[in-house]
Amino acid sequence: MRSQEQLLDATSPPAARKRWYRGLGVQVVIAMALGVAVGFAFPGFAVNLKIMGDLFLALIKAGVAPLVFFTVVMGIASAGDLKKASRLGFLALIYFEVVSTLALLLGLAAANLFGVGKDAGGLTSGGGGTAQAPSAGEGKHGVLAFLRDIVPDNFVGAFSSGQLLQVVVVAVLFGIGLLALKPHMQEKINSGLEVVSEAFFAFVNVVMKLAPIGAFGAIAYSVGTSGSKMLLALTELVLQYWLVVAVFVFGILGLVCLIAGFNIWRILRYVRVEMTLVLGTASSEAALPGLLKKLTRIGCSKQSVGLVIPTGYAFNLDGTSLYMSICTLFVANAYGIPMGIPEQLGLLLIMLLTSKGAATVSGGTFVVFTSTVAATGTLPVEGTAVLFGVYRFMSMATAFCNTFGNVVATFVLAKWCKEMDVDKVQRALADPTAFLAQPESESGDVSRAPEPARATPSIAK
Repeated sequence: MRSQEQLLDATSPPAARKRWYRGLGVQVVIAMALGVAVGFAFPGFAVNLKIMGDLFLALIKAGVAPLVFFTVVMGIASAGDLKKASRLGFLALIYFEVVSTLALLLGLAAANLFGVGKDAGGLTSGGGGTAQAPSAGEGKHGVLAFLRDIVPDNFVGAFSSGQLLQVVVVAVLFGIGLLALKPHMQEKINSGLEVVSEAFFAFVNVVMKLAPIGAFGAIAYSVGTSGSKMLLALTELVLQYWLVVAVFVFGILGLVCLIAGFNIWRILRYVRVEMTLVLGTASSEAALPGLLKKLTRIGCSKQSVGLVIPTGYAFNLDGTSLYMSICTLFVANAYGIPMGIPEQLGLLLIMLLTSKGAATVSGGTFVVFTSTVAATGTLPVEGTAVLFGVYRFMSMATAFCNTFGNVVATFVLAKWCKEMDVDKVQRALADPTAFLAQPESESGDVSRAPEPARATPSIAK
């Protein structure tokens, strides 16, 4: 008889114990405190520390294009043959787009309601003056210009141009083309892409170790130029963001569960160990092994779990959508850049694409957020360095929302597509402790038992 914690341990490698001061989150908090002290005590000197945050951002941007490319391509490849995926794959893509759009709209509405960043003290861009949006005659505007800019004129140029939208477009087309290859060729290419992707993840992990230095410089510069107003604005932002995430999870996702015939509190109780792990590590990836096992065991088919969860990790990032919409308006308001309804609708279209490329490791959301700010062409990228100081506090909520959103998506889509033993799921959710205490053979692990006949088309494994 194995407990729920033992089941998690069976699917996750044991974490090595390390001293408290070696954790990245603790180091960032200490760096923030030092940055605040230096900013208040030596404001003139603190202004010169901006270069530390700038260098950190430059390293982040160096790896964002290939990282996004591999994430999107492998997310599409994980769906297998989209034609064979049939109804489940089609409904999954629609569901992801609808829910992600709702998250972006909620984030923009909340940012406007709270007026995030307006009390930050009026930051200035690197040019020395208050940043202003370009006038109507400057830059490239309009639908035609937007469409022209998102299509690169060559494959390599998409990575060197610095425009993330071009990378996303190339990645989507490459992923679709990959699905058209023969299975043995797909397997070889997927293996190679996975290896290279891991290398870039390792690169980003190394860069993230420099986060305390970047956070120290960014916070010291912000406090040195804006004083206590910035600290108050960042504190309010964190509290408001957690509130918005709670509204989305228990409001929007709760309504989705209610429509599908599930109780959101029971689902949350069933995956509480995995969700606690996500909060502790601020990484959606930490819960993936446990979720793949437990969602299959409870009564969702292997096909539904194998398609929805991996694809959702690349295309259904509700927490990332909330973070990007709220924090982008924070940067605009902090620098005094007006963002009316037309500008916010354009921002919504950009984020609908860029939010699909966020990595699932800790820090991935911030990487894509930085690139999204750069893709607007009107917002100063240096404004994102200020937000990294509080990113750790916000990333826990982001990862929680991303992961739980994919759990809900799996339950809902599996039921709608008749890829679920509904009675078994309801019994397990009613008493998850007793269900998880049973051996897998007694609880009816669907990965071992033959699947019942269904009227819907077969789903690709």
